[in-house]
Amino acid sequence: MVRLKLHLGVFLFGAIVHGAAAEEPAGEHLVQSYCAACHSSRYLERSSGYSRAEWATLISNMVDMSAASEDEVKLLDYLAVTYPPNSRRASTPVAGQASIEIESWTVPTLGQRPRDPVEDADGNIWWVGQWLDILGRIDPKTGEMTEFALPEGAKPHSVEIGPKGGVWYTGNKNATMGRLDPITGEIKEFPMPDPAALDPHTHVFDASGMLWFSLQHSNMIGRLDPATGDVKLVTAPTPRSRPYGVKIASDGNVWVACNGSNCLLKVDPETMEVEEIKLPDEGTHVRRLDIDDQGDIWWVNSGLGRLGRYSPAIEEIKEWPSPSGPKSHPYAIAIYKGAIWYNESGVRPDMLVRFDPNTETFQSWPMPSGEVYTGILRHMRVSHDGQSLLVHQTAGNRIMRVNIDE
Repeated sequence: MVRLKLHLGVFLFGAIVHGAAAEEPAGEHLVQSYCAACHSSRYLERSSGYSRAEWATLISNMVDMSAASEDEVKLLDYLAVTYPPNSRRASTPVAGQASIEIESWTVPTLGQRPRDPVEDADGNIWWVGQWLDILGRIDPKTGEMTEFALPEGAKPHSVEIGPKGGVWYTGNKNATMGRLDPITGEIKEFPMPDPAALDPHTHVFDASGMLWFSLQHSNMIGRLDPATGDVKLVTAPTPRSRPYGVKIASDGNVWVACNGSNCLLKVDPETMEVEEIKLPDEGTHVRRLDIDDQGDIWWVNSGLGRLGRYSPAIEEIKEWPSPSGPKSHPYAIAIYKGAIWYNESGVRPDMLVRFDPNTETFQSWPMPSGEVYTGILRHMRVSHDGQSLLVHQTAGNRIMRVNIDE
C-alpha cells in the first residue's frame, strides 16, 4: 500500500517564466520552444503518453505558460494528439507485505530538474536544481523552502553535507567542487587541477573527512581535502568506464560504479590505486551502488535490468532480474534496514522496488508525481536519522520522503 502526502511549502524564491514562442508556430515548433529548451524532445517519444488534461498537469510542473495562453492551447492540442496514452513501457508491479507513505514537496522554481536530496543534522532536506544552478533547502517541519543561486554554469549534479555542516555540491559543467556556508550563504569553489577533469559528478565523505567524487565522462575519480583544498585525480583503468556512483566501505576503501563498462572500481584511500572488478556480460552498466553491513557491494545493472551483489570476501557475483524486465533500467539504490531499495526508471510509472535478500523476493510501488507518472528517480539515500528514504522526481519538480512500515 502507498499513501501520499503533498506539501506545497512556503516559497522564498520566484519561478522562472519563459517567454512566448514565435507567432503561431506549428506544434513541433512549440515543442522545440518550450520543451526542448530544457530537455531533448526524445523524452516525449519515449513517454507513456497522456490525455490533454494530463499533459496540462505535467506542463504546469515544468514551465509557466501563463503569459502565453494561446501557445499553451496549441501545444496541449498537439501533445494530446501526437503522444496519447500507450503501454509500450508498462511496468510490472509486485505485491507484498510492506507499506509506504510518501511525503512530497514541490520546489519553487519550475524547470530546474531537482535531484539528489540529502538530510542535514538539523533535519533540513537539501537538493540541487541542476539545470538552473540552484541549491535548495526544505524545512520539513514548516514546509519553508529556500533556494540559493550558485555560480552561473555550475550545473550542480549532486549535494552532500560535510562533517562540519557545510553543504557541498558538484559543479558538473564548470569543473568545480563547491561549498555553501548555510549560515552566511557564502560559496567557495574548488577548481579541478587538470583541464581534462571536466565533470565532477557524485561525491561522498569518508570517515576522515576527505571528499571523494567521480568524473563520469572524464573517466576519473577524485579526492579533495577540504582543509587544504588540494585535489588529487586518478584515471579509471578501462577507457570510457564512466565512473558514476561512489560509496565508502567500512574498511575505508572507496567503491565506484562504472556506467560505461561492465565493472566496479575499488580505490585505495591512501595510494588512490584503482582495482577493477569485472562483472559478467558486456551489456552491464552500473549507475549506482551501496554497501551492506557484511561489506557486500549491491549495484543496479542499468544496462540489463538486474540487481547485483558482489561479495569481496569470497569474490562471488550474483544477479537477480528486476520485476519489470531487461529494459527496466534500474537507476538509484539504497540499503535500508537490511532490504535493498532501488527504482526502475525505464518503465512507466517509475517503480520503487524493495528486495529482501533473505527471501530473495521483490515488492514494488509506482512512484507518484501528481496526476501523471513522469520524471526519473536518479539517486536515493537514507535520511540522517535513519528512519526514511529520500527520493525525488526530476521532471515533476518534487522532492520526496518515503516512510516505510515493514
